[in-house]
Amino acid sequence: MAFGENLRKVRTAKKLSRETLGAMAGVEPKQIYLIEVKGQSPTVATLVALALAMKLHPKKLLDFEFEFEE
Repeated sequence: MAFGENLRKVRTAKKLSRETLGAMAGVEPKQIYLIEVKGQSPTVATLVALALAMKLHPKKLLDFEFEFEE
């Protein structure tokens, strides 16, 4: 869920709708919804496509805090 929340934060800060971002990245808006809301994990190709469409380095989308248990 942390990745999806970060994606939504970055997308909304850039004032992009899911539809607009999807068109720019070649990703279905429903896929973006599933990542942001349902916590679905994107493929590396999808992550890179979303980042490049928003003119970001992909690591920016991976910059979030999460709980990790050893």
